[in-house]
Amino acid sequence: MATARTPQGATGIGGQGKGRGGGSGRIGGPVRSLGRALHFPFTGTARGIRKATHAHGAGESGLGKLIELHAVNGAGDVMITVALASTVFFSVPTDEARGRVALYLAITMAPFTVLAPVIGPLLDRLPHGRRAAMAGAMLARALLALVLSGAVATGSLEMYPAALGVLVASKAYGVVRSAVVPRLLPPKLSLVKANSRVTLGGLLATGIAAPVAAGLHQIGSGWPLYGAFVIFVVGTFLSFTLPPKVDSAKGEDVALLAADAEHLHGPLKSAKRPGLRTVGIGVTHALGANAALRWLSGFLTFFLAFLLREHPLTGQSAAVSLGMVAVAAGAGNALGTTVGAWLRSRAPELIVVTVVAVVLGATVTAALLFGAFLVACLAAVAGFSQALAKLSLDALIQRDVPELVRTSAFARSETLLQVSSVFGGAVGIVMPLNGTLGLSVAACVVAVGWATTAKGLLGSARHGGSGGGGRGRVA
Repeated sequence: MATARTPQGATGIGGQGKGRGGGSGRIGGPVRSLGRALHFPFTGTARGIRKATHAHGAGESGLGKLIELHAVNGAGDVMITVALASTVFFSVPTDEARGRVALYLAITMAPFTVLAPVIGPLLDRLPHGRRAAMAGAMLARALLALVLSGAVATGSLEMYPAALGVLVASKAYGVVRSAVVPRLLPPKLSLVKANSRVTLGGLLATGIAAPVAAGLHQIGSGWPLYGAFVIFVVGTFLSFTLPPKVDSAKGEDVALLAADAEHLHGPLKSAKRPGLRTVGIGVTHALGANAALRWLSGFLTFFLAFLLREHPLTGQSAAVSLGMVAVAAGAGNALGTTVGAWLRSRAPELIVVTVVAVVLGATVTAALLFGAFLVACLAAVAGFSQALAKLSLDALIQRDVPELVRTSAFARSETLLQVSSVFGGAVGIVMPLNGTLGLSVAACVVAVGWATTAKGLLGSARHGGSGGGGRGRVA
């Protein structure tokens, strides 16, 4: 009996334990399932993003990490933009807002136009610290976001120098990012497609972060800036996850972006001051056409902002009108980036000539038949053309600029384009709020940009990209 009870007792104990375990399993199973269900939207989304950014060898080359870093950069920048726009633009009547925005431009953009041309060449001289430079640009904006959070709440003047610091740090990041992309190219991916992926990553992040920033602003004027602080701190750490080859300057030299026979021959050391020379007529004319489009982008940003605030789209409020135009411009930009990636580097000169002509036609039409629908269409066409023309410029730089100076060429061309945008914005501020007049002026500027570059671009296309620069001629 004793022997019989022992196994029975043991079995009974085991059965009890198993029963408890089974009960725990019955309770734990649903809990684990619930945990997985709650966790999946985040892990699943993260895996999906990682899969998209790391496709076609981008994960192995490090380009995927740059795409993610640029998305973080775009999200942080739009947080600061929403906070400043709400303070400088939306919080006061239109006439006062024009004065405040003009003051903002005078204090921030004017010094920025002086500093911007210096940043590219300065970073050319620091090729071994690109990761640190990107991290520094992120950290500077994180700290300046905290300064701005106090300034926007009190309306103090320290907001303006802090905003200038944000612009300079953002510019520094943009120059370094342009220089880094060529070093992270996967073997099977063209530079145009790589740049389009990086740009799309930034656009998508901006589109997601903008409504989040608007929601945070409803809590308090400083909350979008707190969000920017967190985002840029994350970006600071992400900068150091880029591959070490980003900091290598092996095989690089300084680009001179202008077709000039005097500088097309001989060693680079003979040039007293590196300037924008020696990259070929196709690149320099494409750069001029892109500068006209960037000028238009800066002009429309400020001119339409005030115009639509004073004269909203039919049946809409000023905020909704501005939102609709901004969405149209963003959608056009994303579409242009997508089309540019699909076209790759096919006939970039013809693409630039065509898109500038299309923008010119759209601007003239909107000026003559000014109306809500045409304004939204113009914003979309301008965004589309700017993105496509920039990718075509990238293709020309990849095709016509020797690898020795290609990284420097990207950095310096981006500097010129950003300065053009600033000048366009300044003109948009001082223009009278007359849609036909303003868009007529814009059409004239675009027409000059197109007329002065079309012949050179078409000539470069006929000569297969060798007109004036050539692939092998480097100063």
